[in-house]
Amino acid sequence: MMTKSSRLDLSGPTRNMMKLMRKPFESDGRFLNSKECVMKKPQWFLIETEQEFNAAVARYEEVKYAPKSSEEHKEKLLLVYLISQYEEATSTLPDVDPIELIKIRMEDLGYKPVDLAKEYGDKGTISKVLNYKQSLSLAMIRKFSRLLNIPADELVKEYNLKRMGEAV
Repeated sequence: MMTKSSRLDLSGPTRNMMKLMRKPFESDGRFLNSKECVMKKPQWFLIETEQEFNAAVARYEEVKYAPKSSEEHKEKLLLVYLISQYEEATSTLPDVDPIELIKIRMEDLGYKPVDLAKEYGDKGTISKVLNYKQSLSLAMIRKFSRLLNIPADELVKEYNLKRMGEAV
């Protein structure tokens, strides 16, 4: 059993040492003051989990309007890259034919067939393509890939056309 006189004395230097042990420090051994702790930007690495992804997106929202010559702008560029890499690695496109994929993206982006016609130049052809009466041309694939942000290899996939008289 410990007596009052045998207890550890945590006053003085020992208590201060314990406070210092909890305090963040730089790689050169220098302790950070409270202002430096707040201002120190996070270190970003490859995003591997949903939690890291959410933290990166939240930080991006904080720095997205940073001036071009600032450190936050550099951090924003890094975050954009890391976030896009994570999304590319974890997300997949639905397994649908190219026309259905175009229609899905049009709906996502609020586009109408007329918007595709402005990009391609011919309303009649766009109508035929969207109604499975004509296949996509290489020029359409290039333009729609860019406009709708769909990988071109997804638009090259084969799909069946409707024959004359078939319901759409």
